[in-house]
Amino acid sequence: MAQKNENRVSKDVLNRAKTYEERKAAHEKALQKKRRIQKTAVWSSALVVVLALGLGIFSAVFTTLNPAPLPTASETGVSAPDPTLSENRTWTGSMNVAGVPITFELDGAASPQAVASTVSLVNSGFYEGISCHRLTTEGIYVLQCGDPNGDGSGGPGYSYGPVENAPTDDFYPAGTIAMARQGGNGSSMGSQFFIVYQDSTIPSDDAGGYTVIGRITSGLPELISTVTSQGTENGGTDGKPKVPVTITSISVQ
Repeated sequence: MAQKNENRVSKDVLNRAKTYEERKAAHEKALQKKRRIQKTAVWSSALVVVLALGLGIFSAVFTTLNPAPLPTASETGVSAPDPTLSENRTWTGSMNVAGVPITFELDGAASPQAVASTVSLVNSGFYEGISCHRLTTEGIYVLQCGDPNGDGSGGPGYSYGPVENAPTDDFYPAGTIAMARQGGNGSSMGSQFFIVYQDSTIPSDDAGGYTVIGRITSGLPELISTVTSQGTENGGTDGKPKVPVTITSISVQ
């Protein structure tokens, strides 16, 4: 009789041990699942923060390409030059920027209105003595020039549009010369332009992309070493160039 009781006790002990192990395994499995969920939540939160910061930085840089509103022809009585002045041809030019000699080409066939305006302004002496007032150094890499006020608020007394010759893939290779404009307004171009000194992707908006008028053919490496590599005056990614930048001479033919 004692032997039977001992056997029954042994079986009870084994059953309880088995049940304990099963519960322990189930508990551990639940803990592992909880840890995976928590880890996923942490990574998701981190990703949201990174994306938010990235978009914030990008937006801050992107807005530098948008000059202040310019007066229209009806407001000033001055109209943009006739597109036929571009002569539907390639123009060659040279300019001195911060002591750096630069040569460039303008594509009158691809951007007749913008090139007609630019050629007219160059020939009138408009750009000589004007500064390049903004430099962006993160996400979008451009040096923006052509504002007689030197702060992004000025222009030639007229504005024009729409956007011409914008890249369909939003990619602007180093050396590109394009016209600045207000965000969402394709008829707000004037005298301000930007030089892309490093390959950049600039997203289109409701008005399209940015009118590409030409490209730099020589002098870009020197411009980078002299001006853009020195950064901004305030040490940020968007601001006035640390090195004073003035267009001392410019001509086209």
